[in-house]
Amino acid sequence: MTTTAAAAVEQAHRREWAFVLAATVRLVRDFDLAEECVQDAYATALTTWANDGVPAKPGAWLTTVARRRGLDLLRRDSTLRRTLPRLVVDEPVADTADLALADLDDLAIPDDRLRLISTCCHPALAPHARVALTLRLVCGVTTAEVARAFLVSEPTMAARITRAKKKIAVAAIPYRVPSVRELPQRLDSICAVIHLLFTTGHTAPAGDVLVRADLVDRSLQLARMMHTLVPDDPTVTGLLALILLTDARRAARVDDNGDLCTLEHQDRDRWDRAAIAEGIALVKQALPQTDRYTLQAAIAAVHDEAPTWADTDWREIIGLYRLLLRDSPSPVARLNHAVAVGLAGDRAQALVLLDRLGAEPALATYGYLDAARAAFLADLGRTDEAITAYESALLLTDNAVERAHLRRKLDALTP
Repeated sequence: MTTTAAAAVEQAHRREWAFVLAATVRLVRDFDLAEECVQDAYATALTTWANDGVPAKPGAWLTTVARRRGLDLLRRDSTLRRTLPRLVVDEPVADTADLALADLDDLAIPDDRLRLISTCCHPALAPHARVALTLRLVCGVTTAEVARAFLVSEPTMAARITRAKKKIAVAAIPYRVPSVRELPQRLDSICAVIHLLFTTGHTAPAGDVLVRADLVDRSLQLARMMHTLVPDDPTVTGLLALILLTDARRAARVDDNGDLCTLEHQDRDRWDRAAIAEGIALVKQALPQTDRYTLQAAIAAVHDEAPTWADTDWREIIGLYRLLLRDSPSPVARLNHAVAVGLAGDRAQALVLLDRLGAEPALATYGYLDAARAAFLADLGRTDEAITAYESALLLTDNAVERAHLRRKLDALTP
């Protein structure tokens, strides 16, 4: 029972965290207090579910416990809480301590989650703080994983998240869904949140699995929600297309033994053709807009439309990367462009481009740079250098599936 309860709590964390936290924040109007209450609810679930069994509606159960805990703390510290800055909530919040579990299903609705993400993405916050705070609060991503996604240290990210929470409270940023007039101001930051959420799940920064399906599915759900709200916005449309076209390959990214399969070796019959068709239609809708999501989606579409690896149109992919570097330059985009140059056949030029990125601070802990160098060095017969590069990539890689893949590459080169 203990093992079953632990698995159920883990699953509930992946699926229900945002809903439970959003409902609790709406009651207590304090992010730190809400997080404390939700964490207590999950801790309580570990013991209660082991003794009494997993409830039929874990999300409702967790929401009830978290909100009751919040109400207890508010009543106990009512005088102190009245003197502290708190989130502004437009509508009055009823005391729900005695609500039936069934009534709490209404709390787990998209609007509650959108209320949470819109508050975290308020323009008063710095762009990186919006993304980090939303990943932490809306998605339940650990501070360490958020830090890795941002390519910064964990203490730096922890401080950034704390400052963002304080600013929301002090500035009395409202906890509500933005109006139609306000929404465009937040689209860029909301899209950045969804995209970073997807990339964090697409290749998990750490752990024993390559893909965190919960984060990928959540990012797709959020992207669809945003596309429903603003269907004519090309950036939102391009983002949804990018997620669909990239995630369409999920089933083929590991083989039956759990080993990583690179794009070259994937079984394309396992790709999700319905998702690819939907994504390509969205790319056509978003073009000729050339924002970073639409261009990345167009690159993904070229890969997805190629019947085989040998049929990949590298000239078109390189051209799209050049547009991306012109309109939305970034170190990762430059890295991906260099890899495309190498895969198109010019390994030597690719290494020149990759070596130029060696001094880029944002890539100092990015294992893919060393892994790309290693692959091209090995292709050119520069074995000793390739071994060194693979060893460096291993030091910077925490995902077990990726580490095993790099280790196999290294072992193939080692006498």
